[in-house]
Amino acid sequence: MESQFSQRPPFRHRAPQRRFQAELWHLLNKALYSRGVTIHPGKAGPSTRGLGHLALFQGQIQLSLKCHTDQLYRSSMPLGDMRTPLLSDSFDAPEEPLPCDPGNPTVGILGSGDYSRSLAVRLIACGYRVVVGSRNPKHIATGLFPDGVQLLTQREAMVGTEKVVFAALYPEHYHTLVGLRDVLAGKVLVDVSNATRLNSGEPSNAERLAELFPESRVVKGFNVVSAWALQTGAHDGSRQVLISSDCPEAKRTVIQLARCMSFLAVDMGGLATSRHIEDAPLRLFPSWGGPLMVTFLLILFFYGYNFLRGVLMPYLSRGQNNFYQLPLETVNETLPAVALVILALVYLPGLWAAALQLVRGTKYSRFPGWLDHWMGRRKQLGLLSFLCAGLHAVYSMCLTLRRASQYRLLDAAYRQVKAGVEHSWEEPQAWRSDLYLSSGILGLGVLTLLAITSLPSSGLGYAALTLSIMHTLFFGWDFAFFSFAYPYYMPPTYLLALILPCLVLVGRLILALPCLAFRLAKIRRGWESPCHHPPQTHEDTANGVLPRDLSGDV
Repeated sequence: MESQFSQRPPFRHRAPQRRFQAELWHLLNKALYSRGVTIHPGKAGPSTRGLGHLALFQGQIQLSLKCHTDQLYRSSMPLGDMRTPLLSDSFDAPEEPLPCDPGNPTVGILGSGDYSRSLAVRLIACGYRVVVGSRNPKHIATGLFPDGVQLLTQREAMVGTEKVVFAALYPEHYHTLVGLRDVLAGKVLVDVSNATRLNSGEPSNAERLAELFPESRVVKGFNVVSAWALQTGAHDGSRQVLISSDCPEAKRTVIQLARCMSFLAVDMGGLATSRHIEDAPLRLFPSWGGPLMVTFLLILFFYGYNFLRGVLMPYLSRGQNNFYQLPLETVNETLPAVALVILALVYLPGLWAAALQLVRGTKYSRFPGWLDHWMGRRKQLGLLSFLCAGLHAVYSMCLTLRRASQYRLLDAAYRQVKAGVEHSWEEPQAWRSDLYLSSGILGLGVLTLLAITSLPSSGLGYAALTLSIMHTLFFGWDFAFFSFAYPYYMPPTYLLALILPCLVLVGRLILALPCLAFRLAKIRRGWESPCHHPPQTHEDTANGVLPRDLSGDV
């Protein structure tokens, strides 16, 4: 393609752009003319005839232009015109009339619901002819489907369909289509339904449809695309269309149709994989289940511990009512502990993996399944740790806005005046507050950098963990060495939260020792300890077999 365009003379480089503009102009005029809106080149704007319908069909016009822009551009724009605007300031009239090529086949849709309407809008915008089959076509409201869509009975629609039929109806209504077996024989039947529950153990909807219509070629697809994505255009992740079928030819047909509709078709294999495709929309954050459960359990544990230590026990022993602390202060004591423990859980599996490699003396032995699964969820754990840390920062800034904080400040001032204390300045407490605030801000900053950029840097991660531990230690200061810090023999929450992070940090320091770090680096570069090599026999030496290279492969 590049060499073909590069052989064109320079004076012809302008012609493809003019043809491209003319094609777009013709499409726009055709889409608007059906509603009585006429645009003439060189005039200031459209005529007023039917102008009220312009807004109603704006989305359909945009879809039509989107579906044809890429194809027209690739076929007509030379490489030398990449920097030239696609459309000039004023429209140029077409040099010659461009015929409309309705070469695309007629596509049938069984069902007249919302998804059927969205499919029809998309197909019409991409140049296909569409017939919709309904049990009661006369009951469909006027204007529900776009212009150009034929509303017929199910049998009439299937007779007029050439090859592809979308089954856009619920699975419990599949039995109503049994009478259409003769007209659906040999056609590609696309099932767009989803499962109603996960892991039902029953055959998928597509497999049931294939049993009902053995002479049709059933394809599973388009069920992961929402009706909104069909109408407004595909963006980012919503462009993926998962396709599965036991018929390769039918699968290729649907894949080509999806590409013409500007979607990214993904071949998932045979129809047996349709169970996983149907379950996909029901899975909310499929890789987040374990991390979310761990976070929930940690929040439940630390919140319950804080409630028991700071609210319930004082009320039962002294009658002190601290229940007002539950909505904000208790939550703010829980979030940093959860964030710190989760951040430690991000780097703990790496230490386990390093220890296993050192013990085994090789990197080629597989990790246990639980460790492999744990290491695959480290990113999710890190993001949840960042979420808890960010919420802790917001809650901390809101502490001074509470009415309870104002009461405490007034009480402290009254006690100071009553005691006759003129200056309440304490140097250690000033250092303490500045140090734990500064380390906390730096730790949150590094954690934010990791969360936003998703950098695979363990160095930055351990820096964030170290700063978080320092923030907690400066917050606790020397309170842990006094007996009043252990009411009801319960240690402060931050001491419980520090246990696992400190163990992780100590483990990382141990692995940084030269005797272990050098050996671990050699193992990860392919070196294996001699115990993993079979002993060499005299026969091998006689046959010229050299000892296995201990340096390892790359």
